[in-house]
Amino acid sequence: MDWGNFWLELWENHRGKVIGVLLGLVFGLMVISFGFFKALFVTLCILIGFWIGRRLDNKLGFKESISKIFEKNNQ
Repeated sequence: MDWGNFWLELWENHRGKVIGVLLGLVFGLMVISFGFFKALFVTLCILIGFWIGRRLDNKLGFKESISKIFEKNNQ
């Protein structure tokens, strides 16, 4: 069995499951290492960083992103 083709086929056909398993594994290891609440805090920081990075990649400025959050909450 060619492992390269196996991983490629797994990624192409089951991408969501692969990502879910990897995220679960990382979070589980963080809970073991840091404890639940510290792992939850680190995960929250990662998600906020991802969100900000995605906004910057889409050419939305930080100020525009923050103003959009508050505009949605006021409506």
